[in-house]
Amino acid sequence: GERERERGRRRSMRTAPSASIAASVSTSSTSPITARRRRGREGVKPRHGRFRGRERQKMWRAPGSATGGESEYSHVKSVSKEAKRKLKIYEIDPLLDDFKAHLEYRYQRYQEQLEAIEQNEGSLVDFASGYERMGFVEEGDHIVYREWAPAARAVQLIGDFNDWTGWNLERESFGTWKISIPKGADDERGPISHGSRVKVRIQTPQGNWVDRIPAWITYATVDANSFGAAYDGVYWSPPRSERHKWLHKRPKVPAALRIYEAHVGMSGQEPRVSTYREFADAVLPRIKNSNYNAVQLMAIQEHSYYASFGYHVTNAFAVSSRSGNPEDLKYLIDTAHGMGIVVIMDLVHSHASNNTSDGLNGFDFGQKEEDNYFLLGEAGYHQLWDSRLFNYKNWEVLRYLLSNVKWWLEEYRFDGFRFDGVTSMLYHHHGINTSFSGTYGEYFGLATNVDAVVYLMLANKLIHDIVDSGGISVAEDVSGMPTLCRKVEEGGVGFDYRLAMGVPDKWIELIKHVPLKEWRMGELVSVLCNRRYSEKTIAYSESHDQSIVGDQTIAFRLMGAEMYTGMSALEEATPVIERGIALHKMIRAITMAIGGESWLNFMGNEFGHPEWIDFPREGNGWSYDKCRRQWDLADRGDLRYKFMNSYDRALMNL
Repeated sequence: GERERERGRRRSMRTAPSASIAASVSTSSTSPITARRRRGREGVKPRHGRFRGRERQKMWRAPGSATGGESEYSHVKSVSKEAKRKLKIYEIDPLLDDFKAHLEYRYQRYQEQLEAIEQNEGSLVDFASGYERMGFVEEGDHIVYREWAPAARAVQLIGDFNDWTGWNLERESFGTWKISIPKGADDERGPISHGSRVKVRIQTPQGNWVDRIPAWITYATVDANSFGAAYDGVYWSPPRSERHKWLHKRPKVPAALRIYEAHVGMSGQEPRVSTYREFADAVLPRIKNSNYNAVQLMAIQEHSYYASFGYHVTNAFAVSSRSGNPEDLKYLIDTAHGMGIVVIMDLVHSHASNNTSDGLNGFDFGQKEEDNYFLLGEAGYHQLWDSRLFNYKNWEVLRYLLSNVKWWLEEYRFDGFRFDGVTSMLYHHHGINTSFSGTYGEYFGLATNVDAVVYLMLANKLIHDIVDSGGISVAEDVSGMPTLCRKVEEGGVGFDYRLAMGVPDKWIELIKHVPLKEWRMGELVSVLCNRRYSEKTIAYSESHDQSIVGDQTIAFRLMGAEMYTGMSALEEATPVIERGIALHKMIRAITMAIGGESWLNFMGNEFGHPEWIDFPREGNGWSYDKCRRQWDLADRGDLRYKFMNSYDRALMNL
C-alpha cells in the first residue's frame, strides 16, 4: 500500500487544463440508430434478440477468415473447444482450494467473455483488430474515418484539409460514426494527405460542441514553437518509399531475461529530448556490449505531460512524438532485433490521463457507463494519480484495449509488455491505504476487480497467441496475488513474470536507516527469496522509481557528495568511495543471484550514475540538466565509474 501511495504521489502532478472549446458549427441532422447493442450488467454477452451477431461478425472478421480459409492465426484454439477439467492451479497450490468459489467464478467469467467474443466477432484476434476498421483506414478508393461516440448528437471531421470546418459523419449501428472520403486521381490521397492535422468535433448530449483528438489516432503532435499549444491528431500514411522496411525477425525470447530499462527521451548526453534513431544508433550498441538481452522502453504511448514519465497516456495508439515518428520507432525496434535484443514496451492500461482536450477523457460527457470508456463517479477516478479508470466490462472498451495490445505487437513488432499499475487494476481499492500480509483472503474476495482480471486474462492469451516466440508479459504488482503468473488455461491470470517490487524498497530502507554493521544476511536472504516458487519473478535492486526527483540512486545514497570529488581513478579512493563501490557491486550481485529468475536495470545505474532524474518543469526553470544520461562518466579512463561498468558487464555475462 505504501508503495502504491508513493507511486501515486510521484504521478499525481495535475495535467494541463483543457483547451478552449471551438465555436459551434452547423450540421445536417442525422437519423438516430435503429438498432442499439445492449449488454447485461456483467458485460459478457448481448441479450438474446438484440444483437445481430452474424452481421457484427461479418463486419469485424479478419482478412483470410471470411470465406472459411485459414487466417494468420488459425492455429489459435477456441476456448469452446477446450476440455472441461479441474484447473491446474489447485494442484500447484492446494491452499487455493479454500477460495475455489472465487477462482471458479473468475475463470467462468473469462470463458463466457471469450465465448461471446468468438461467437459474435469470429475470434479473439479478430476482435482485437479494431484498428483495421476504426480511426482512419483505407477502404478501396476511399479513406474512411470511424469513431465510437454513442452519446454524441452529431460528429464532424475537421482539419487543415478543410480549414477546420466540419464535414458531417453519419451514424452507424452500435454508436459508431462514419465518413467516407474519396481519394484523388492515380491513388492520390485526395483532400486528406499524409501528415494532415485532424480532429473530431462532437456535439455533446448537452448540445455544445467540443474538439477532440480521434481515439484511435496513431500519431499526434504539438507545435513546439507555440507555448501551451494543444495537440493535434495527424493522419499518418506515408508513401511506401518512406515506410520502414523491416530487415530482421523477432529474436527468440531468452530463458532468462536481462532487461535494460530505458527512457528514450532522456537517453542522450545532451540536455534535450533524444530521438528514437539516436537511441538506436548510440544507446543500443552500449546495451548489447553490456550483455543485456532485452530492452524495456518507457513512455512510448503519447503523453502530453512529459514529466509524467509516460504514465499519463493521452493517445494510446500513438507514438510519443517528442522522440520522432512511427517509422523512427520501427527503426529502433528493428535495429534491436538485429542485435538479438528483444524489446518490451511499458503498456499503460491501468488508467488514462485526465486531460480532455487531447486525451480519451475528452469522450466522457457524463453519459451512462455502457456508452463510456470509463467508470462513472469515484469508481472511475484514481485519487492519487489524478487520472481516469477504464470500464473493463464494456464491450467496446475491451475492443479498444485488446486492439491496442495487438497494434503494438503487429505494427511495431514489440516482443511483449510490462503492464503498468497492475495492483491498481486487480483491486477496487487500487492498493490505496492497503497493506498486503500474504493472507489469501486479501486477494480473492469482494475487493477483487474481476472485470479487470478477466481483461488481463484475455490480454495475456492474446499476447501469447500472436507472438511466435511466445511473447513476454510482465506484471508490475506489489500485492503478490497468487496465480498472477500462471497460464490462463491453468486458471491463472497469464503473466510470465512479476516484478520483485519489495526488493528495491528493502535496499533503500537498509541504506537509509540501518548502519552497515547491523545488516543481517538472514534477513536479506529472506527478502530476496520471498516469492512464489511456481511463479517467475524479475529481480532488481533499483529502477527508474528510485531515480526520480525526491529519491536517489543506490550509488548516490552510498557515496553522496563525494561522487563529485572522489571518483578520480588517478588518486587513492576515500573510505566512502571504496566502500560505496564495493557495496554497489555486491548489492547487484546478490540480488541478481537469488532475487528472481530474470534481472532488470535502469539505464545508467549499471555504472553508478550520480544524482537523480528531474524532468523539465517550472520548479527547475525548465531545465534538462537532470533529464539526461552522462555516458562520458563511464567512458572516461580516469574515472572510477568504469570499474562499476565493467563489473556489471561481467555480471551480465554469467
